Amino acid sequence: MNRQNADERAVDEHAGFDLGRRNLLKMTGTGMAALSVGMAASGQAVAQSQVKLSDAWDKTFAKSDRVDYKKVTFKNRYGIILAADLYQPKNASGRMAAIAISGPFGAVKEQASGLYAQTMAERGFVTLAFDPSYTGESSGETRNVASPDINTEDFSAAVDFLGLQPNVDRDRIGAIGICGFSGMALTAATSDSRIKAVATASMYDMSRSMSRSHKDGYTMEQRHKVINYISQQRWIDAESGKPALGYHEVPFDEKGNILKGQRVLPESLPADPDPVLVAFFNYYKTPRGFHPRGINSTTAWTATTPMSFFSFPLYANIEMISPRPVLLVAGENAHSRYYSEDVYKEASNPKELVIVPNADHVDLYDQMDKIPFDKLTSFFKQHLA
Repeated sequence: MNRQNADERAVDEHAGFDLGRRNLLKMTGTGMAALSVGMAASGQAVAQSQVKLSDAWDKTFAKSDRVDYKKVTFKNRYGIILAADLYQPKNASGRMAAIAISGPFGAVKEQASGLYAQTMAERGFVTLAFDPSYTGESSGETRNVASPDINTEDFSAAVDFLGLQPNVDRDRIGAIGICGFSGMALTAATSDSRIKAVATASMYDMSRSMSRSHKDGYTMEQRHKVINYISQQRWIDAESGKPALGYHEVPFDEKGNILKGQRVLPESLPADPDPVLVAFFNYYKTPRGFHPRGINSTTAWTATTPMSFFSFPLYANIEMISPRPVLLVAGENAHSRYYSEDVYKEASNPKELVIVPNADHVDLYDQMDKIPFDKLTSFFKQHLA
C-alpha cells in the first residue's frame, strides 16, 4: 500500500474525526516538487523529490490570527530534508529571538509542538516546529525510526535554518523539547553553543526509558531479553528486505512476553486500563490530538528502534550546557516527573524546575490552562535578550 493510501485509510479508520480539509491530505504522486525553503540569504530552492507538503491547515489546534505561518523545509547535516512550520508574530519588525521546537516522541508538528510554536510566536518569538527525521512530512528512509544522534542533529539543523532568516538574531536562538524530544534538545545544547537557552516540557529520556524502562524497573534479565529480541529481529528484517513495525515503549505483557504489534496505542481501551494509557489514548486516538501522520495516532515505530538508544545515552555531557540556562517543566501528577527532577539534579546552574499543580504528563501537550506559557515566555525573554 502506498503512503497516500495508508494516510487515507488511517483517517477512514477514525470516522467522525474531521481535520477540516481531509481531501487536502492527498499527496501528489508525480513529478518533483520544487519549494522555496527559507534559504533567504542565498535565494536558493531545494528540489523536493522526497518531501511533499500539504497546504492545508491540518493542525489539531485552531489557527491564530496574530501570527504569520508558512511551511518550510531544510536539510540536516546528514542530508535528510526536514519539514517544518514557521510561525512569526504578525506585523513584527527588526531582528527577533527564535525558538526551535519538536516532540513529543511519535508525534508530528501538527500536534503539541505546533501549538507551542504558535503560542510562543503570539508572544513575540519566531518559532519553528519541525517533524523529526524519518517521520511526518520529513524525509528519510526507513520510515518510523528514531535515533538519539540524528534526532539531536535535527535540533541543530533547525537552528541553522532559523539563523538564515533575515528577521532572526543568530545570537538569540533557543530550543524547546517536548516529551521524548526533551532529551534530544538537551543533548543538542551540550554540543551546539548557538542554542542559548533550552526548555523541556513533560520530559522523557528515551535512552533511559528504552534501555531501563519506567523508573529503571528492568532487571538485567529483562534488559537482555529486549536486546535479544531486537537482535533477532534484525535477521528477520534483513531476510524480508524491510523493517517490521512493533516497538512498544513498555514491550512486556503481564506474563513477561515481548509485545509485538502494528500500533503504539490500541484501537480501543481495554477493561480497567492503566491511567497512563488512558491519558495517552485520550490525546492521540481521539479528535483532541489525533493526526493521521502521527506515529502514536496510527502506527508504530520500527521494532528495532531501541537498538541505538541502548547504545547512546542522551545528555551525557549535560554540564556542557552551563552557563546557558535550562528550564524543566513537569506535571505534578506526571508519571514522567522523575526525569525532569533527575536532570535538575545533574544540570549545572543556571537551572530551574517548574512543577505544574494538578497536571499529568499529557496535560502539558495541549491544555492551555496548565501549560505555563507565561513562565516559558519570561524565561526566553530573559535569556534570549
